Amino acid sequence: MERTNNQPTFLDSLTSDLGGRRTAAFFSKCNELIPWNELAEPLKEMYKNNTDKGGASNYPLVMMIKCMMLQKWFNLSDPMLEEMLCDRISFRRFVGLKMEDDVPDETTFVQFRKRLNAHGHIATLFDKTIAILKKRGVILEEGTCVDATIIEAPRGRTTKDGFASTKDKAASYTKKHGRVYHGYKGHIATDLNGMIKDYRFDTASAHDSRHIDDLVEDEKHSVFADSAYMNKDRKAGLQANGIFCGIIEKRVRGQKELTKAQKWHNRLVAGIRAVVEHPFAWMKNTGYGRTRYRGMRRNALDFGLHVIAYNWKRSFSLQTIVA
Repeated sequence: MERTNNQPTFLDSLTSDLGGRRTAAFFSKCNELIPWNELAEPLKEMYKNNTDKGGASNYPLVMMIKCMMLQKWFNLSDPMLEEMLCDRISFRRFVGLKMEDDVPDETTFVQFRKRLNAHGHIATLFDKTIAILKKRGVILEEGTCVDATIIEAPRGRTTKDGFASTKDKAASYTKKHGRVYHGYKGHIATDLNGMIKDYRFDTASAHDSRHIDDLVEDEKHSVFADSAYMNKDRKAGLQANGIFCGIIEKRVRGQKELTKAQKWHNRLVAGIRAVVEHPFAWMKNTGYGRTRYRGMRRNALDFGLHVIAYNWKRSFSLQTIVA
């Protein structure tokens, strides 16, 4: 059972116009274009608490989903999110907290993510987001761009007694451009507008091309990717199914340089596939260059929340009215 917030007070009416204009405009657009209740509906089965028998009421699901999105849009840790909800009127108003309401603490956010993981509902939130955006015509059906990025994890340190370490044991190592990385990889498939249609999360040692076949399984028109994804069998398979292979060509053994046709092909597709880099650029500009957690499941959920937050924010420039 969800807890009920207090009724608006005189203090709420006095502060109703306070807050930064840009933040207020962004939150207004969020509430106009994101159907929060529709996102929350499939998650209701996560809570079986019976307050008649002494169970505590949970915070409203819409409020918790909004809090998760705030974290990603503004790069907030759990303690900082709690602090901002206590401190910023615009944040309180956005999530639905009145001035007299208690603010969810950082433990509440941790427990909410645990519930999402336990019930597999990060996939539910993502799938619901995709379904809504497809219905609105925001996600293009033809054309898929694929790419992957490394998300570094702290390498940790060994305790003074030498028997324990803070290193994330689920993370792995990879080498890129002569530098060694420790962490994970996020793999995404976008449409030609840069909207993320699907994603996978894996350790850093997994090759970039490991998930491309899954990510483009339903594509019937064209596939774009960099040269790390090119091999002759994949190219032949796409062409055999009538799908344009927009994967960057690379030299094969014994080939000194690309042919004119290969160079022309690469110039043609390079500008198209560049849109797949926009989601990663946004994530890293918002501070998601390193993992916050240890373990595959917790970091996979965190990546999924970043993907959902990106898609909604990106969609604002592609839609003007709620369907």
